Amino acid sequence: MKFKLDENLGESVRRQLAAAGHDVSTVVDQQMAGATDPVVYRRCADEGRVLVTLDLDFANPFVFDPRPTAGIIVLRLPRMHGPSDIAAVVDQLMIAAADRAVEAALWIVSVRGVRRFVPLST
Repeated sequence: MKFKLDENLGESVRRQLAAAGHDVSTVVDQQMAGATDPVVYRRCADEGRVLVTLDLDFANPFVFDPRPTAGIIVLRLPRMHGPSDIAAVVDQLMIAAADRAVEAALWIVSVRGVRRFVPLST
């Protein structure tokens, strides 16, 4: 799967996804740090990459419609979290992605599981 990590996710997430065989790019790699959410959203859609972020603004499908994208994944971490919590949430993401398509959907991933929102086609 092709992922784009938002600037709020670090190198450990990149390594974890890449070690599982995924193609991982980052906003920082593309000198897009500080870019507005709509710019990041459009770039991911244009590149056919699933956006992975901690930014809750992307959890609103009425603002960031997942239908024209490879998918949007918002990671939800516990209020007090550490590296093991981040790794556990990314593990949940990979388990879910192994048997379900992310394309055109919004996923909210936490240590408790995955909530999926797949909008109806119009």
